[in-house]
Amino acid sequence: MTSETQPATQSPQSEGQSSKGTIRVLQLYPREMNIYGDWGNALVLKQRIKWHGYTPELLEYNVGDDFPDDVDIIVGGGGQDSGQLVIQDDLQARADQLRELADNGAPMLVICGLYQLFGKFFKTSTGPTIPGIGILDVETQGTDERLIGNVIMKSAEFGDIMGYENHSGQTTLGPGVQPLGTVTKGAGNNSKDGHEGARYNNVVASYLHGSLLPKNPAIADFLIRTAAERKFGTFVAGSPDDDYARLAREHAARRPR
Repeated sequence: MTSETQPATQSPQSEGQSSKGTIRVLQLYPREMNIYGDWGNALVLKQRIKWHGYTPELLEYNVGDDFPDDVDIIVGGGGQDSGQLVIQDDLQARADQLRELADNGAPMLVICGLYQLFGKFFKTSTGPTIPGIGILDVETQGTDERLIGNVIMKSAEFGDIMGYENHSGQTTLGPGVQPLGTVTKGAGNNSKDGHEGARYNNVVASYLHGSLLPKNPAIADFLIRTAAERKFGTFVAGSPDDDYARLAREHAARRPR
């Protein structure tokens, strides 16, 4: 790599610089719902919160834990059908809290398996139907068709979004949500309508792994900005280092399906 393209290194906060405040990020079910690098989304948020001059606090919630009273961003990843079966009862027990947070505008990012379970239901291809918690007006049906490969989509809100899908559940959107974007490469929510992901309030839902946020800092900054505005009344941006993200996006754009 030449010196012209070598990403710069920078300190997110200089020694002695005061924090603008603490932003708490809660990762849902990282033991069961953390495949294809989804934990990386929480790590990206942690780093970018620092770059923006705030103090990150990274929390985990697993089955049977006490749910924190004060969280600012919620993220959740994907899992196998078996993982979804493990968490389903606990997720239903937390449904009212999560619905209240979503309805009140808390920023959330849910990927793949938790995207499905934030909807109405996921009917698995082997028979059992796993109930969702109804935050998103979506329904998912398990199929024998696997949608797998690199994805690029157009989003009016976030520009081009890039990631990697690997799912056999196919999701259809109801009138209560909007798609996150329109696929230009890949399949997306299903093999028919060309949509990917879903948007409701400040909830971002997607099938894209990779993890999603390292290549899509605009989504990460949306979550952080929204959290700061809800908590402090305003968001004061810092100077994040996006050089690696740009290089990753350039590389991803050249990848075949």
